[in-house]
Amino acid sequence: MSRAGAQRVGELDVLRGFALFGILVVNSLLVAGPSTVFGGGPGAPAPDRVAAWLVTALVTAKFYVLFSFLFGYSFVLQARAARRAGAAFAPRHLRRTAGLFALGALHAVLLYPGDVLTTYAVLALVLYGLSGLSVRAALGLAATLLLLLSALLLGYGLLTVALTEPVTATAYGPRAAERAAAYRGDAASVLGTHLRDLPAALGTDLLYAPAMLAAFLGGLAAAKCRLAERRGRDHAWLRRTALRTLPLGLGGGAVAACCASGPLDGRWFLVGQAVSVLTAPALATSYACGLLLLLRRAGDRVPAAPAVLAAAGRTALSHYLTQSLVLAWVFSGYGLGLHGRVGTVAVLAGCVPLYTVQLALGAWLAARTRYGPAEHLLRAVTRGRRPRALARGVTTPASTAARPAAPADPEQRADRAEDGVRPAP
Repeated sequence: MSRAGAQRVGELDVLRGFALFGILVVNSLLVAGPSTVFGGGPGAPAPDRVAAWLVTALVTAKFYVLFSFLFGYSFVLQARAARRAGAAFAPRHLRRTAGLFALGALHAVLLYPGDVLTTYAVLALVLYGLSGLSVRAALGLAATLLLLLSALLLGYGLLTVALTEPVTATAYGPRAAERAAAYRGDAASVLGTHLRDLPAALGTDLLYAPAMLAAFLGGLAAAKCRLAERRGRDHAWLRRTALRTLPLGLGGGAVAACCASGPLDGRWFLVGQAVSVLTAPALATSYACGLLLLLRRAGDRVPAAPAVLAAAGRTALSHYLTQSLVLAWVFSGYGLGLHGRVGTVAVLAGCVPLYTVQLALGAWLAARTRYGPAEHLLRAVTRGRRPRALARGVTTPASTAARPAAPADPEQRADRAEDGVRPAP
């Protein structure tokens, strides 16, 4: 790695790069087929059902919580960066959310109806209105939102269990076959299916919007009290937090998996979601603290690991869109048309090489440019002008990296403050 072009590795970038893998896993299973995420149903091979159970318990919802938390944290960093640059934050934020919404709308129609970028854009406006809350008030509102959503899901879920009969494969089969055929058709068929799926996807996003906003508020509160700066390298605190939140997160994940992937039938799904809403943040917290602690301890043996994850994290939007592009090509009529034809284990196995390629590509981009294509576009919209291209070297751990000279331009100094918080382990 080039010391001359070295840059600081931020904890936020490392965690974004890590979260990309969990998002890839969940989205891959959702795009692969209607029942792939649940292991293919009762008649599917046992390895697929076990894999789906584990994904629900350990991955589903946890990484989106982490990503949403980081979004809220970055909101505060962007506001600080605007102040350092002497620019008004409100117009920038409005342009950024408009750009994010437009990207999300195109993404939802062309590639993946389950897009969250549009929801993020709308909730970002809500977050702006709540940005004056104190740390205590933000955390209190976040907890209230989670409790209310969990109560709603639990109540509706228990009514579903009490008043309905399980949906059989025979009843669901024709509809699933029709949808699979549409996804395997030509481009017009795929686009038509996306448009038909959009109302249901938007309804789901609206239902879970309180959980996303709660994570945003958690990130807002954490940034206001400078949590990453104070605790990002505190081994004892990271260890205690990871261990204390792990049992609650694992227990809630196991309940959610039993409700979604067996042995309980599909009527229990919303009950499991109610438990997941309350416990997924705990497992996400344990993952984040455990990762930072692990990278700190392994830094001497694998010094490139934090840098590679951080490079992917700085281009997370580009990687997220690239994942959807690849998945659409593999599973829809845009390309191979494998929708409904690949088992859960095979889909998960395919996630590993794709994520590995993305990590390599992120490191390659970091050696040549500061941001990915989608980031450059969004920043141009945010600033109302084309951003300056800053060549950056591949990231190296802060303990070995030569700190680059501070740029004279206040906007460039603000950009660096926006990239990360402190050197990662």
